Amino acid sequence: MRLTDQQKRRFIEDGYIVIPNAVPRVMVDAARQSINHYIGQHGMPPDELDIYRAQTYCRHLTQTHEITTLFNDTPVFSLTESLVGEGRLSKAASGQIGLRFPAPPFADAGPPRGHLDGIGSGKNGSNVGEYHRGFTGFAVVYLSDVPTEYSGNFTVWPGSHLTVEQHLEQQGVDVLTRGCPQCDWPRPPVQVTGQAGDAVIAHHQLIHTAAPNTSPNIRYGIIFRLRHVDCGEFANKAYTDIWHEWEGLHHLLPPERASRSNTEAKARRRRTRAAARRRSGKSSARVAATSRKRTAP
Repeated sequence: MRLTDQQKRRFIEDGYIVIPNAVPRVMVDAARQSINHYIGQHGMPPDELDIYRAQTYCRHLTQTHEITTLFNDTPVFSLTESLVGEGRLSKAASGQIGLRFPAPPFADAGPPRGHLDGIGSGKNGSNVGEYHRGFTGFAVVYLSDVPTEYSGNFTVWPGSHLTVEQHLEQQGVDVLTRGCPQCDWPRPPVQVTGQAGDAVIAHHQLIHTAAPNTSPNIRYGIIFRLRHVDCGEFANKAYTDIWHEWEGLHHLLPPERASRSNTEAKARRRRTRAAARRRSGKSSARVAATSRKRTAP
């Protein structure tokens, strides 16, 4: 399955797209059952709940078949690949298990508060003052129905990825040492509603959060952080060239943006091929040397 150019244009403008019925129900149920079984067997130590919220619940399940196949073996992968480029998307090695538990009855939840991933909070695995762009985009798979707002919804600020890029171009990327940028976002937040099996694909630079949950139900979701095959090489440069790793969109970008991203992408591929040739040459030399030693009288 592939996204249409119309869907891709919407992704460029909004920074995310919702894919209904992306994951078969049997896979959704297997993943949710494995999570519930784990919680029933191991519980949740109260003194670690802040870490679970910031990183993942059920950490021993994150690399299991029931979790990773939700992305790797469903249309979510091919749809994302149509954005990142054919053969340019890595398989997911793990998925963050995101649970959002209900607030107390009649609680005043307050508005959602957005953030960018990769900025250290002291609880998310990075120290305060650190920042690192380690992935290309998100895929969020709902494992439970999220029919109304304030149900722990995956929440996005449409168009904020463009605003953040402009802000970092003007202020410099090191402004991230002071935390998430506080800008005038172009549009209000959208709390994504949907059914179990729906997926959301989003850009890494999109401001997002999980909305407060004032419903009576736990919201179950899996968050995959997706990587272009050369994500590690481009690293923090993507903060100010946000379409570089989205090669499936380059033909739809304004000419100046497409040229900018394509030039860097081609240079990166040349470096990758050159490095591969050097490794191949060294390997061939070692084989030849070993062969000479074996045949020496």
